Amino acid sequence: MPRVLVVDDTASIRFLIRTNLELAGFDVDEAVDGADCLEFLRASEVIPNAITVDVMMPRLDGIATVSAIRADPRTRHIAIVMVTTQGHPADIQRAKQAGVDAYVTKPFDPDALMATVSEAIELAKNRGDE
Repeated sequence: MPRVLVVDDTASIRFLIRTNLELAGFDVDEAVDGADCLEFLRASEVIPNAITVDVMMPRLDGIATVSAIRADPRTRHIAIVMVTTQGHPADIQRAKQAGVDAYVTKPFDPDALMATVSEAIELAKNRGDE
């Protein structure tokens, strides 16, 4: 069963994403911001298959979080889906440069997000990073 780490500072968004992922058959963990995400990854023996991450968060934003994940050999293979209200082309470009696999803007269609997460996991498997 694929495992996903949901990273967002808004509890209701984490709940929405978590609920839909669990209904789709994923195991889900949560982090409240980028710093919490990186702490979770450092402490975890089980690395998630994917991470959904917001851009605007306290302590450590999504772009810096993605960059840190990609810089770590232990986590660089994880599929990353940015889920954010920031839909400007410059925001999308910054996220892609940092290393996101997919970009979804809020509000999102839950079924489309589940499909995007699944596709990102498959892409990560096929990248050969592992």
